[in-house]
Amino acid sequence: MISKEQIAEDYKLIQDEICAALEQLDGVARFEQELWEREGGGGGRTRVIQNGSIIEKGGVNFSAVHGHLPDTMKKALQVEQDDFFATGVSIVIHPNHPMVPIIHMNIRYFEMPSTMGGESKPVRWFGGGIDLTPHYVFEEDARFFHGGLKAVCDQYYADFYPRFKKWADDYFFIKHRQETRGIGGIFYDRLTANDELSWEQIFEFSKSVGRSFAPLYTELVNRNRDKEFTAQHQLFQYQRRSRYAEFNLVYDAGTKFGLETNGRIESILMSLPPTAKWLYDYHPQPGSDEEKTLSLLKKGINWA
Repeated sequence: MISKEQIAEDYKLIQDEICAALEQLDGVARFEQELWEREGGGGGRTRVIQNGSIIEKGGVNFSAVHGHLPDTMKKALQVEQDDFFATGVSIVIHPNHPMVPIIHMNIRYFEMPSTMGGESKPVRWFGGGIDLTPHYVFEEDARFFHGGLKAVCDQYYADFYPRFKKWADDYFFIKHRQETRGIGGIFYDRLTANDELSWEQIFEFSKSVGRSFAPLYTELVNRNRDKEFTAQHQLFQYQRRSRYAEFNLVYDAGTKFGLETNGRIESILMSLPPTAKWLYDYHPQPGSDEEKTLSLLKKGINWA
């Protein structure tokens, strides 16, 4: 098994690659970096980009933290040990253009050492995913995005895309709204080695997911960044951002993990949009693009 130190180093490299690609894509804004240390062990590199030509607010964060899990997280993770190591890259991009989608990506690795006496194997797994939240759903873009993710998954295991696509549909679901956060993508957790996949192959898959981000998002941004939009379009963008915020504050496992393990609050809440609006009892006009988008925020759509 490749070491946790090597996993963290490779994740840092992916953070560097993605930041460079996003700066090139925006053409104006540059990332600001803040190095931080976690009380209890480890730290990270928070990188934020703001007020660009197309990116209103974005973050590409790396962390590698260790220490002791609180009892609430031990129960949630169904583990008995409390020593842990976790590393990953987490990304959220909020564009200023309502025709350009929000995108999220996360790749992560979690490890707990053997229990006392060394008889038990270490607990370890990979998790992550990438999903798209368009303010306006364009079906051609959705097919492109899912087709790209399927191609990444198919390199490693035929079952990955259908299984992880369904997982994303179920995970990125706003129960109190009865709608998906966006058009989904892939999501996986606690992925471990087995007779068909080695730890090295799973790690390579994790890195491939991370490296799929820049080309997929670059294409989607460039398809839509020059489209005209109205104040009504932007109002609907802010309405969709409110649903994004609701999901992240109510359901997102990464947010909960960060808060429960005394993580850095600015990095944890980096995913929230800069501006959002909650319109009371909103209903789209019949036959409108807004109504079409809401009709496509459902589980089980076969985009690929």
